[in-house]
Amino acid sequence: MKQIDTLITDIYALFKDKQGGWFDDVLSDNLSKDISRRLQANLGIRTYKPTLRLSQMGPRCPKALWYSLHHSELAEPIPPWAEIKYSFGHVLEALVIALAKAAGHTVTGEQDELILDGIVGHRDCVIDGCTVDVKSASSISFNRFKIGAFSSATDSFGYLDQLDGYVLAAKDDPLVTNKEVGYILAIDKQLGHMCLYKHEVSHEREKILRARIDTFKSISGASMPPACECGLIKQGSSGNIQLDLKASYSPYKYCCNPNVRTFLYSGGPVYLTKVIKRPMNQNGPITEVDKNGKIVYN
Repeated sequence: MKQIDTLITDIYALFKDKQGGWFDDVLSDNLSKDISRRLQANLGIRTYKPTLRLSQMGPRCPKALWYSLHHSELAEPIPPWAEIKYSFGHVLEALVIALAKAAGHTVTGEQDELILDGIVGHRDCVIDGCTVDVKSASSISFNRFKIGAFSSATDSFGYLDQLDGYVLAAKDDPLVTNKEVGYILAIDKQLGHMCLYKHEVSHEREKILRARIDTFKSISGASMPPACECGLIKQGSSGNIQLDLKASYSPYKYCCNPNVRTFLYSGGPVYLTKVIKRPMNQNGPITEVDKNGKIVYN
C-alpha cells in the first residue's frame, strides 16, 4: 500500500506514461461529477443561513465576523472576474484529488462532515490515512508551501487553522490513522507544480483554536457588533494608514470602516483609513472611487 510521502512523485509519474490509459472512463466520470458539485455549490443558488464553519476559524476581525453572521446582505459583491478566478481553483482542486486516485493512493472521506466543539466543517479528503486539504495557490504562495516557509505568520487566510480543525475533529475517525498531522496538498495554479506541506497540530495550537471557537461563538450570539480589529499598516512615510492585505480582502471592510477611502493604484485598489497626503503618481492624483466603484472628484 502506498504512503503519502510519495504522492507528488507518483502523480508526476502518471504524465510520463502516455500509453498507460490511466485516465479512464471511471476517473473521467468521477472528476466531472466532482467539478459539477463544487461549481454548483459556489455558483448556484445559496439558501443556507450564514453560520460559523471550520473553514473560517482563522483570526478574523470580530466586527467583520459579526456582520457576516447577522447582516450578510451587506457584504461587498464579489466581482465577476473574481468569481471566475475562484472557479478555476475549484476545478484544479477536483483534478488534484482525481490524480491522487489515479496514482494508486487511497483516497477516502471526501467532503465528510466533521464537528469540533459544535462547529461543522467538510474536509476535502483523507489520503493514505492522513487528513488532507487541497489548495490552489499563486506562484508566490505556492513557493512558501514548497520551501516550508508557510507558518501562522504568513498564513493570512487561516489555512492552517482550518486544517487544525479538520485534524482535531477527526480524532475518532477510523479513516484517519495519523491523528496528529495534517497535510496541505498545494498546486501552483499558474505553473502546475505540486507539493505536499506537512503540518503538525500541537497541543498549543489545539488550545488556541478551541479558545478562538469559544470567542467566535460569543461574537455570534452578541446583539451588537464588537469593535473593529482590522489590520492596519503605514503607507510609506506619507502618514497615510491603509488596511493590510487580509483586511482589504474582507467583504465587510466598509461595515468595519465606513469612512475608508479607495484609491486605484496600478497594482490594485488601496484602502486608506487615514489620509494625511493625497496619493499621487507621475501623472497627478491617483483616482479615488467610492464603494460602488464611482469616481470621486475632490
